[in-house]
Amino acid sequence: MKDILVAFGRATRSLFRRDIFWHLVWPGLVSMLVWTVVAIVAWVPVTDWIFAWVGGWSFVGSWVSTSDAAAAVTLVLIKIAVALAFVPLVYVTAALIVAAIALPLMLERVGRSDYADLVQRRGGSNLGSALNSVVAGVLFIVLLILSLPFWLIPGVGLLASVVLTGWLNQRAFGYDALMLHADPEELSRLRRDWRPQMLLLGGGSALLAYVPVVNLVAPAYAGLAFVHYLLERLRHDRQVRGVTLLDAEPRNPPQTTQ
Repeated sequence: MKDILVAFGRATRSLFRRDIFWHLVWPGLVSMLVWTVVAIVAWVPVTDWIFAWVGGWSFVGSWVSTSDAAAAVTLVLIKIAVALAFVPLVYVTAALIVAAIALPLMLERVGRSDYADLVQRRGGSNLGSALNSVVAGVLFIVLLILSLPFWLIPGVGLLASVVLTGWLNQRAFGYDALMLHADPEELSRLRRDWRPQMLLLGGGSALLAYVPVVNLVAPAYAGLAFVHYLLERLRHDRQVRGVTLLDAEPRNPPQTTQ
């Protein structure tokens, strides 16, 4: 738990670097713009379709059709569920943009300044990152759709969203955070060995998606937290295995003779 808090702290510190800040902001803005347009266009058709679909359920249809109050309550619950569903959709879109474009750029900068002692073994690739992000996004959307009926139960929608988004974070950002510095074996092993902690880190990051304004930078902030967490794990792993680390700076810089 301490290492996770340290990762969040380091990610917060990285937020204020000029070469990092813009990459934190633009993915969220793009995603928000896209889904705002979609919401404006699709809100009525989507809510009407879901209401008709729910009305077709045998244990709900008769109740809704015979009571205006029941129909009104059901419609309100559907609208709340749809509104909540847009939050993870905005997040996942921004997260995929971060994973495919912004995070590799931030990784180079953070790695150069904070983890210069780690040898870059380049066990991953930009193509691997893109494929991993696409697979993660598709699985996320499928699981989100399958969970939608449970969103009519108050509180379940929020819980499902946080759990799914936490899973998405560890799946997408776990690869990207290590792809530059880890070799293929380290990339696979560390993601496997530290998956429970990564899920916790991802879940904590997912909660930020529901904080106004902060949610604009939440995906990129989560990516930064994963970079710091996993690169520190890689550093410790290599130290334990006796792998030589590079000196971040020369310990005895040569003296300039006058």
